Amino acid sequence: MVRILLLLLVFLFAIPLANAKPSVSDIRIGVHPDKTRFVLELSEEPAYRVFTLPRPYRVVVDLPELEWNLPQEMAQQQGGLIKTLRYGLFAPGTSRVVLDSQGPLEIISVFLLPPNETSKHRLVIDMKPVAANAFAATQQPYTSSKPLPKPKAVVVRSNDGVKDSRVTIVLDPGHGGVDPGTIGVSGIYEKEVVLTFTRDLKEALDATGRYNVLLTRDRDIFVKLADRRETARQAGADLFISIHADAHSDRSLRGSSVYTLSETSSDEVAAQLAATENKADLIAGVELEGQPDEVSSILLDLTQRETMNLSAQFATMLVEELKGKTRLLGNTHRFAGFVVLKAHDVPSLLIELGFLSNSDDEQRLRSQAERKKLVTSIASAVDRYFFWQQSMR
Repeated sequence: MVRILLLLLVFLFAIPLANAKPSVSDIRIGVHPDKTRFVLELSEEPAYRVFTLPRPYRVVVDLPELEWNLPQEMAQQQGGLIKTLRYGLFAPGTSRVVLDSQGPLEIISVFLLPPNETSKHRLVIDMKPVAANAFAATQQPYTSSKPLPKPKAVVVRSNDGVKDSRVTIVLDPGHGGVDPGTIGVSGIYEKEVVLTFTRDLKEALDATGRYNVLLTRDRDIFVKLADRRETARQAGADLFISIHADAHSDRSLRGSSVYTLSETSSDEVAAQLAATENKADLIAGVELEGQPDEVSSILLDLTQRETMNLSAQFATMLVEELKGKTRLLGNTHRFAGFVVLKAHDVPSLLIELGFLSNSDDEQRLRSQAERKKLVTSIASAVDRYFFWQQSMR
């Protein structure tokens, strides 16, 4: 009997260990006269795929889904060829590290080191600078002998295929995973702020019972811009709301703002913001070569113009609901060529909750009471918009 109990205990303790993800415990950059060395320290030997991308020059490291047991300052490291780095979940089952390079580079070697008295398993990547015209010849990927599955697409299903007669709203918390978004004055990531806020907004909308509310992501994972937009289209969404938090070199700028799609930007701040948000795929190490340039040319057909009119109507109602309840940026409703808003048949709007580069705004967005004011205003605007649509039929 005692033996059976011991075996049962061993089995129960083994279950969480079997399900535990491998983890990263350290990141190091070494600068040598002839190379820059990047080292990841992991709890177990990983499968990997390492490759480079041009314009801008980057090294991309794909790994199995990992736990990142690292202090936030690890992401602030730089040295040698490595200008900036970021890491996180790129797709279900795939974590990614992106290293921004100072210029064209060649990966000299990629290898694994076994644990020793002071270190765990280590993945080592050595790189050196090359001339721009030699870069293309150095782009051969490095892969481990242990197979690494290709990244899977993030799929958001609407009620598991069950038909829902209610109005469908898709909420899109920006950034995520390997793309942190902007970083606040205290070091908080935009991706965390907007996911928390979006969950609060979904809860408020769900509580009415009138809406079928879907999220493009409900965890810390990267989703391509086109996939966010396509989620809304596949769900037959009646409204798409992308949620972000801004940053600007002028730290005095503060307040919430609302953006809809336009062929031309309403002002310089809107243009800069759209340019930044449209780089999300590039930030996450997505290969953009050969893909259509959605940013340079926004061709609008009659269907999209009607959709834009509905988007503008919702924006007007939202600004009215926000006034007097929270701090707003001047000229609150602005326009720019946001790629994520380009679904031609889904009214779409992007909300910037505030400026994380401003300490007062960051504090406001970290306050549950202040977030509730924003949530209540947005939910009221949603109600107004659909009541208005119903009255127009």
